[in-house]
Amino acid sequence: MSIEVNNESGHEVDEAEFAALARFALDSLHVHPSSELSILFVDTATMTDLHVQWMDEPGPTDVLSFPMDELRPGREGEETPPGTLGDIVLCPDVAARQAQAAGHSTVEELLLLTTHGILHLLGYDHAEPEEEKEMFALQRRLLLTFLAGR
Repeated sequence: MSIEVNNESGHEVDEAEFAALARFALDSLHVHPSSELSILFVDTATMTDLHVQWMDEPGPTDVLSFPMDELRPGREGEETPPGTLGDIVLCPDVAARQAQAAGHSTVEELLLLTTHGILHLLGYDHAEPEEEKEMFALQRRLLLTFLAGR
């Protein structure tokens, strides 16, 4: 699995930990081992520009996902075809504010947002209550299992 992590945010980020989380989540969801994913950490100004450009919403957001090959999760013994999942863009400044409000660390918030972004790349959404229930339960399971193993 090719997972590229780049940090252009000015915050210290353990890039290996985010690559490990992504690898764990994608393996758990039976995504082909030749698939590609990019994770990018950016500053507030860059995230604001992206949020306006792609979502037509003002101000920065915490995470944006840009799917490429529209891959979907596989099943046990049945991986997805290889391809490019896409890009996840995270803003540590926004994550830090959210983490403080939630009572946990910025790293934990960024790991949660990375998991959230991966699920969006794989077609999960939370626009409807049933979709939200499914996506957030899977997000929680993946993240807690990863954290328990580190």
